[in-house]
Amino acid sequence: MLPLFPLQLVVYPGEQLPLHIFEKRYQQLIADCEKDSISFGVPTYIDKKLEYGTEVMLKKIAKRYPDGESDVVCVGKRIFKITNFYKQLPEKLYAGGDVEFLVDNESSAEDLQEELLKNIAILYVELTIDNPPVFDLPFVSYQVAHKVGLALHQEYHLLTLRSELERLNYLIGHLKITIPVVREMNRAKEVIKMNGHFKNFDPLDFDDFKL
Repeated sequence: MLPLFPLQLVVYPGEQLPLHIFEKRYQQLIADCEKDSISFGVPTYIDKKLEYGTEVMLKKIAKRYPDGESDVVCVGKRIFKITNFYKQLPEKLYAGGDVEFLVDNESSAEDLQEELLKNIAILYVELTIDNPPVFDLPFVSYQVAHKVGLALHQEYHLLTLRSELERLNYLIGHLKITIPVVREMNRAKEVIKMNGHFKNFDPLDFDDFKL
């Protein structure tokens, strides 16, 4: 049985998750984590359902408030799928569930990592982002997933994929669609800027023109 803290976000293994804890049920959950060193799950609430999520551990309590609220930092561990959900655990205020922890299919993905990094670099150039993050090889897809402009449903889909090869291919496919869109948006912005300005057109050569 895993305590659950459903949120409308995706947490990946290895990712740090800062949270402001204000609800009484989650104040109790954090107190239990601190006292008993238990973990809890953050399932993604999407499309009005809970299915996949990530187990997290409490790393530190950054700040405590007089009313019982707190700022905490957690770190993602393992991905799970919920098999049974309980709105309230016995003698607790918070929810919980029976979960199945998922294991990746092993695969080699060095070439895909390099291709993904090249596409990320192109995207950041197109977006003219100053001081873009630097990723060193080797890395895992989860480390870059929040950095490539995925929508929530895309981040969630990535969470459900069970091999690093699949995840890298998914991110590369997303960038191959996104980069041309960004380029077209940049072109459109330049056209809009030119609207109303005097334009210097090159003279056309009609010598070889035939009707």
